Amino acid sequence: MKFFLDHDVPAEAAHLLRHWGHEVTLLRQALPITASDEAAFDYARQHGLIIISCNRAHFIALAQQTIRNQIAFPGLIILLRRRSRQAECAHLLQLLRRANEAGLRGNVNFA
Repeated sequence: MKFFLDHDVPAEAAHLLRHWGHEVTLLRQALPITASDEAAFDYARQHGLIIISCNRAHFIALAQQTIRNQIAFPGLIILLRRRSRQAECAHLLQLLRRANEAGLRGNVNFA
């Protein structure tokens, strides 16, 4: 799978996604770090990348607006903050195993 990680996603998640064989694009690799959430969302959508962010409010609103306008988008994973990075990564792995790509595409998921 191909992922786009917002700047608030821990580096450990990027390392583990790559270790699990996924492609990862970090926001800072594609856009200025000061890019708006809208610009990040549009970039990911245009490139077919599933977004992972901890920014629940803005990205869920963007996903809902896209769905209402019947525009396809690759999917959104909201990574919930946990007590440790290991717990965050474990929840992300559980989601990827449970939902697989078909369950992530075009949907909003929480890990």
